Amino acid sequence: MPVADSAGAVLQVRGLHKTFHSPTGPIHILNGVRLELSRGEFMAVVGESGSGKSTLLHVIGTLEPADAGHAVLNGRQLFDLKPKQAAEVRNREIGFVYQAHHLIPELDALENVMLPLLVRGESRSAARGKAENLLVRLGLKERLFHRPGKLSGGEAQRVAVARALVGEPGLLLADEPTGNLDEYTAEEVFSAMRQLCREEGAAVIMVTHSSHLAGHCDRTLRLHEGVLHASSVGND
Repeated sequence: MPVADSAGAVLQVRGLHKTFHSPTGPIHILNGVRLELSRGEFMAVVGESGSGKSTLLHVIGTLEPADAGHAVLNGRQLFDLKPKQAAEVRNREIGFVYQAHHLIPELDALENVMLPLLVRGESRSAARGKAENLLVRLGLKERLFHRPGKLSGGEAQRVAVARALVGEPGLLLADEPTGNLDEYTAEEVFSAMRQLCREEGAAVIMVTHSSHLAGHCDRTLRLHEGVLHASSVGND
């Protein structure tokens, strides 16, 4: 059953359920999650550790299957996709940023950011131009040819943000993207990511434990007992 269209919504999720099975019985992680995200909207998701925030991103991002529910991204039913189709959607329409940058250590910053475009089949010259433009906009002009081991934590995370956005996805899923950084660097990376996403028109769901950063998002939802609730930040 398709999800009804909502004007301006990039992502629509309805009735999302996910259960894990353990020796002591089923663990209901997501219990009918419902959300909508508009183009360019920056949403924070907060909640206790183990509440299912990362699982929510994994399911929306087609990295884990849902047990029930519907998710529509730009008119496409995500949970109906075959594995090859889902991989293509992840390459073209969804960007991912994690707490660890997951950069390839043998490649320099520019090559890491070019990679998703090369996988897509773009020419090296086109991929290089797009990657260099993003890295310069993120303040990394002097770090293009540095490998991850020669970058600071904040620099490496900005490279990861550039890699996630270089393919111009409509949706960015960010799982504790500043969790490994000190407070000052976290603020820098968050501000750069938010600015770039707004310029690119990407909608964002960011999982965070930081009430400070959540307070700078357009909207904050709290995941509690498998359901998303409107939240006033400062309580987590």
